[in-house]
Amino acid sequence: MVEVTVRNGEQLERALRRFKKKWERAGVLREVKRKSFFIKPSDEQRAAKKKAVRRRLRFAKFN
Repeated sequence: MVEVTVRNGEQLERALRRFKKKWERAGVLREVKRKSFFIKPSDEQRAAKKKAVRRRLRFAKFN
């Protein structure tokens, strides 16, 4: 859970900006989007394998 305490005499806009940065770094929105629909485990595995192959090919180019 993302939490920001407003410091004494701090402007609300500044605290809100700190909250937004923490929220983005924590990956809250990314997680919500990922969980917004169901993906079959077999499809997840297939996508992970595809991603790994692409990553290996990309690194193989530079070596």
